[in-house]
Amino acid sequence: MPDAKALIEKIGRDLQPLEKKIRDHPYLHAMEEGKINREDLKIFVGEQLSIIPGDLKSIAFLISRLDRRESQDFFRFVLQGEAAALDALLTLGNALGMEPRERIAYEPKPGAQAYSAYLAWLCMFGADAEIAAALSVNFAAWGANCGRMGRALKARLGFNDEEITFFTKFAEAPSDPSPEALVVIDAGLEAGVPERRIARACRMLQGYELMFWDTVYEAFRA
Repeated sequence: MPDAKALIEKIGRDLQPLEKKIRDHPYLHAMEEGKINREDLKIFVGEQLSIIPGDLKSIAFLISRLDRRESQDFFRFVLQGEAAALDALLTLGNALGMEPRERIAYEPKPGAQAYSAYLAWLCMFGADAEIAAALSVNFAAWGANCGRMGRALKARLGFNDEEITFFTKFAEAPSDPSPEALVVIDAGLEAGVPERRIARACRMLQGYELMFWDTVYEAFRA
């Protein structure tokens, strides 16, 4: 049985083709080329205004059903990060001139919300090792993309540092799983959580991540 670090490295290698599609997405290129304006960016923000509150509730529910202190502590840290991201997202929305009624009126798109729906399913039915692994793999790609978006918003649209905090905070996420995440995954492996389930959770969540980028890009082009 491999340890958590070896398993995550193997999963990462297996997911390289999918990872490349996420990290080299045409939406990012459009942003860096100045093709996406402030009005276009409201689509991204509108989708995230549904995703993050949903993820907060999902992770809070997950914590409530966990028994191991190490798992509770790890996901509590994730929860705090998501809460800070929501505050930063509201700042970004304000910079775009999104009034509260405009935020409420925004209709989310199924393809962009699939990630959040699957995370909710995992938090209800999955093992903590599956979720810790899937989030660790996902945050690396998401953080890299957020870093590119933040830099593009400053260079192309003149956003200041405070206005792009949503992106810079996620960009600071480590590219490798944290020691705390590895503890959760190792405990799951020792408890009998199948490696294939952990790998499946990572693959599925990354697939839905790609679907998010595809959806916001299609909406921008429409």
